[in-house]
This record gives sequence, structure tokens and C-alpha cells, in this order.
Amino acid sequence: MIDLRAARSDPDGYRAAVARKGGAQIFDELLAADERWRALQQQVDDLRARTKLKGKPTPEQLAELTAIKEQLQPLEAELDQARERVQALLDRVPNPPADDAPDGDQEEDAETVRTWGEPPTFHFEPKDHLELSEPHGWIDVERGAKVSGSRFVYRVGDVALLESALYRWALSRIVAKGHVPVLPPVLVREPAMYGTGFFPSEKGDFYAVPEDELYLVGTSEVPLASFHLGEELAGLPLRYVAFSTCFRREAGAAGRDTRGMFRVHQFDKVEMFVYCEPQESHNEHERLLDIEEELVQELGLPYRVLNIAAGDLGASAAKKYDIEAWFPGQSRYREITSTSNTTDFQARRLDIRYRRDGKLTHVHTLNGTAVTARAMIAILENFQDEDGTVGVPEPLLEFGAPRRLGSERVATP
Repeated sequence: MIDLRAARSDPDGYRAAVARKGGAQIFDELLAADERWRALQQQVDDLRARTKLKGKPTPEQLAELTAIKEQLQPLEAELDQARERVQALLDRVPNPPADDAPDGDQEEDAETVRTWGEPPTFHFEPKDHLELSEPHGWIDVERGAKVSGSRFVYRVGDVALLESALYRWALSRIVAKGHVPVLPPVLVREPAMYGTGFFPSEKGDFYAVPEDELYLVGTSEVPLASFHLGEELAGLPLRYVAFSTCFRREAGAAGRDTRGMFRVHQFDKVEMFVYCEPQESHNEHERLLDIEEELVQELGLPYRVLNIAAGDLGASAAKKYDIEAWFPGQSRYREITSTSNTTDFQARRLDIRYRRDGKLTHVHTLNGTAVTARAMIAILENFQDEDGTVGVPEPLLEFGAPRRLGSERVATP
């Protein structure tokens, strides 16, 4: 959540900032509700002060106390409602975007920071990942749908080995960068979802287990951000990397990217996460982007880096970079990783602080995708040959990936 005290002291600045994320109206409602709450609080405080008498009260004072209590009861109830109203609105105000996040609210409003590599050229019509997999049964959409419904898939044979190698390779590289490896839970309570900023705004996109009051995480960011919930931290920065399965309903995405496994309901992910001092979060964000680029370059995938437009950012992010790899089967760049600086937005919700000059201050948090299966399908499409076989980047071989998919085939049904 935003710093309400800071917003009170600079309402025009905050309003202009959150307006870039479409939050001007809710911010105005928040300030009005906050003003009402503070006025009621002053009334209640004044009346409560009049109930504190010294010595034995006189009959007149007793009568006055009775009258004050009659006034207090409805005011206190109204104060509680006003406080709840302020909190409900505060929960919906997005994190103000960074000054260097470009204006706009569409994907095309993103700013291209740089590109790397050249898209491959083929003397044949390149196939997409699903066409490449069909002769071998690598990505089984039909059986996935039969067992679990649409947009669930089986990965089989060579592709299963390739994908698992990707995760082990990414974990190895990032641990070498000083991140502590974590295998987190994927079922969490509501405070973890709220704390990372996905609730209440994106609640419909997540699967719930209502009888146990638990939610399936849509990203490893959720359990990593909540790892230090309610704690006072020392020895910053703290850097982690997690592997977990993730789940998303992808509400509203029907008919968009639903072919194959580009956008599925269940996927695996290696995710980086950092807790740091506020003055270091900009540098940490650039550092996470550097790591992501190193990984994509090591795989040899052509890509571009985008600085995402303010209005296209999630509620928590002040700034986000996406890396989009080239997908020959679609003849365009598509997102395979992102990294976000959420400043103190999540830390305020999760009450994670550190001590600076003797005073407790909220930390800044950052997250960054290392790899998902999207990198795997980018490999399939970029390194395909006319005979339907696929070359595999050299770094993945030591982690169990086959040297060439489709040649020394792992048996599939």
C-alpha cells in the first residue's frame, strides 16, 4: 500500500503519479474518506477526554457523562466504519509508477530499451512449438484437456527432459550469483496474496481452496515476499531464488495465446526475489535485469528489453522490465521474463522493516523471473531444423537435456 502520510503531505504529486496508472478517482475517494475519518477521530477524542474526571463526580458531572456516552456510542460506530472505508480504499490505490516509466496503458506504449541477437532465418516455413511437438508427442494438449480441462498440458519425453534441465540450469546460475535457493509452499493464506498486492484487485485470477482458506499461488513471488512477513530484517540485501509450480485462471484471456502452452493454467517457474534498503532498489532492479539478460543470452535466444508503460503495470510495481524473445512460429517477440521494483508497497502490507538510524523503516522488495516453460518453447522454435529435430543450447546438456530433440528420441506413447 502507499504511504498515506506522505500522500496527505503531497496530494497533488501523488494524484498525478497514480493517475498514470488509472488510480486518480480511487485516490480522490481515499483522501475524502481519510479526511472524514480524521474529523470523526477528533470528535471522538474530544468526547473521550471529557469523560476523564478527577475525584468523585458531582450529580451534574454524572449527568454530563451519561450524555457524552450517548453521543460517543454512535460516533464510535461511525468511526469504525470510516476506518474500514479508508483501509478498503487504501488497498485499491496502486503503487505510484517511477518517473522513468513511460506514459500509456497499452502493450505498445512500452519503451524498447535495447535488442540483442538477430532473429533466425530459415529456408523453410518455421513451425510453432505445438506443430514441432505433434509428431513426437512432446506437448500433449488433448490428454491434458481430457484429464484437467483446457490449457493444461503434459510435457513428455525429450521436452520433459529439456524443461527440467532449464530449471536446474537457471537455479545453478542464480545461486552462483549469491541468491539463497528456496522450495516454497504453493498454497498460501489470504494475507500472503494481499501482501503482494494481488488481492483484492486480481483475486479472480487465482484458484482457491475455500474449505481450507488457502489459495494456489500464481507466481513464486508470493511465498518469497511473505517469507519474512512481520519481521525486522538485518544484513540487507537478502536475495533468494525459488522454484515452484504456479497456477492462474488467466481470467479474460480466452481466445488469446491459448494455442499450445504459451498461456496455460499450470506452469513451473524459477523466480528471483530481493529485500533491500530503499536507496539500493534501483541498482538491485538493474542487477536483476542483468541476470535475466545473461541467462537469455547464454541460451542464444534473440530478444528485446521493454520498459513497461505506467498504465500497463500491476498494482504493486513502480517499474517493470520485460524481456521478449523472438518466436519464429509467431513471427514476433513475446514475453519470457519480467522484473519489477515494487518499492515499499509490498513491505507495508506485509509489515517487513529494517532499522535505519535507530528507526524502523520499510524495506523495498523486487522480483524477477529467471525462467519458465516459455523459454523452452522459444528454444524449440528458434533452433528447429527442417526435419523436425531441434538443437539444444550447450549449457543445458550438463543438466540432463538431450543434445538434439527428436533424433535420439525418448520413447513416448
